[in-house]
Amino acid sequence: AVVSTQSGHYGRDENGPTIFRAVEETTDVVKDVLSNIQSKNPVPDKSVQDLKKRKLISSSVTKFYSVSKGEGFRTDIEKPEADLTADMLQDGTWKSKNFKDYNFTAKGAPVVGGCLHPLLKVRTEFRRIFLDMGFTEMPTNQFVENGFWNFDALFQPQQHPARDAHDTFFISDPQMTPKEAFPPGYLEKVIEVHEKGGYGSTGYNYDWKIEEAQKNILRTHTTAVSTRMLYKLGQQEKFVPTKLFSIDRVFRNETLDATHLAEFHQIEGLIADRNLSLGHLIGVLHAFFKKLGLEKLKFKPAYNPYTEPSMEIFSYHPGLKKWVEVGNSGIFRPEMLLPMGLPRDVNVIAWGLSLERPTMIKYGINNIRELIGPKVNLNMVQANPICRLDKN
Repeated sequence: AVVSTQSGHYGRDENGPTIFRAVEETTDVVKDVLSNIQSKNPVPDKSVQDLKKRKLISSSVTKFYSVSKGEGFRTDIEKPEADLTADMLQDGTWKSKNFKDYNFTAKGAPVVGGCLHPLLKVRTEFRRIFLDMGFTEMPTNQFVENGFWNFDALFQPQQHPARDAHDTFFISDPQMTPKEAFPPGYLEKVIEVHEKGGYGSTGYNYDWKIEEAQKNILRTHTTAVSTRMLYKLGQQEKFVPTKLFSIDRVFRNETLDATHLAEFHQIEGLIADRNLSLGHLIGVLHAFFKKLGLEKLKFKPAYNPYTEPSMEIFSYHPGLKKWVEVGNSGIFRPEMLLPMGLPRDVNVIAWGLSLERPTMIKYGINNIRELIGPKVNLNMVQANPICRLDKN
């Protein structure tokens, strides 16, 4: 009997240990497949996968390149020209130059252009709010003012500390404004109300000096512009209720800190109408600041030479985590308005605030020197978002 072994090629006799050949010849399938692969003959995919699993073969890729000389072959390196210049056209060298091909899909160089500063963005929003509320913008292109319109016409005494050199920037050339530049009749009324009083006031009882009024200064507030506009309003034959505003730079000789600069922008609004009261002023301020998204307001009694009553306006600053003064307000005194020729029953409510502090609140800036001045980060100017003030 034939007994199959593992290879199936041999057998043995049951009667003894004799081993004999069970088949005449054998076929090595693995060897044949390997030979076909070596000879680059087609081999079934299943056989190839089986041999790979047994790690008898492995696949590899060999790339061959054929290199030959082309038309632009050179032994030296020449940088292609990127631009066709006028000199090349004149001397004819463009004919032998090698120019780079235009890549119309490449990204261009970043355009270096101007960016709107956050102050300008907020200023635009303030101006739009005033215009939406029916205000008219005042001309504010006169930075140099004299003491008369900046102080005296506002019923501010000449001994007031704000008129000292440590609070005001004085101009050296020209140092004085000619006396003829002041309206004659109005000038006498201002002098009288300062020295002797009038219109229900006792005045300041001092010798008023024209030299102090003639001194040229950098305006300390845009109220100087408001004074000129109110004087023109008082000279009209018939009074017309008016709403005016201004946004521009003012200058004060102040100590620099996180919330104060020597040069800053002042926003001012005023309403001239008959029988206005403090209640009207508070209502207008709430409506105005609500359009800025500043609803947390507090009012504190204050003193101003040219307004009575007067109030300071405070808004809560989340960054500083405290209440920050954002403006001043009040009702202009009759000693200021009546010499201008305005009717006795006409009152003027007004308020002013800086442009920088609301901008700091909206953009989360804690130090005003990071908003304007030499320490400003230009990346902040380029990357700051569009200003959208809540107007609901």
